[in-house]
Amino acid sequence: MSSETYEPHRISHLSRLNWLRAGVLGANDGIVSISALVVGVAAATSDMGPILIAGVAGLAAGAISMGLGEYVSVSSQRDSERALIDKEKRELIEQPEVELAELQTIYEHKGLSPVTAKQVAKELTAHDPIRAHLEAELNILEAHIVNPWHAAFSSTGSFLAGALLPFLTVLFAAEQFRIPATIVASIIALAGTGAAGAYLGGSSMLKSVIRVVVGGSAALAVTFAIGSLFNTAVV
Repeated sequence: MSSETYEPHRISHLSRLNWLRAGVLGANDGIVSISALVVGVAAATSDMGPILIAGVAGLAAGAISMGLGEYVSVSSQRDSERALIDKEKRELIEQPEVELAELQTIYEHKGLSPVTAKQVAKELTAHDPIRAHLEAELNILEAHIVNPWHAAFSSTGSFLAGALLPFLTVLFAAEQFRIPATIVASIIALAGTGAAGAYLGGSSMLKSVIRVVVGGSAALAVTFAIGSLFNTAVV
């Protein structure tokens, strides 16, 4: 299979993996944030009103925060990438010989002989000079610059997807099972996101699951303890 046929597939595949990892992280944040919040409030009061208000407020605030934060972060990255691309385009117009020598040096450092590196640099420059320099110098493809809106919507959606499980559990579980059911559901969900993240990243699934579950359990324990200190049933 030629590189021209293979490369777009590879780049598209890596891009999808990056978005999937971001989605897993967003879902994980939603699970931990909302489960810790509602468990803490449920530990303080059995009244469904405050729990509902806290859950809805947490869902709205968390989703907005995740989406806005991702938009700002990715927008900054996009601006930096565009600035680098514009700079490279100017340099190719103003000093093409210097840029050609720079590209040759890059391939020499990768192990090619000076003669071969010079030939590769010339052929790549003749084919597509912008792409040749962006890939070799900056590891950027102009056609694959990140989209801040895609990132924002993906982050918001994954946060809400993760947050809904503990929220619905605490909402519909019987009062005496409200807290334990939410904790169990959250830990199971966290184990799932940990396993998914490890699978996508090619790392140890067991280590990832343990790390995520321990971290989430610690957050639940802290908010439960805080809520218990303000338990309205205590006289």
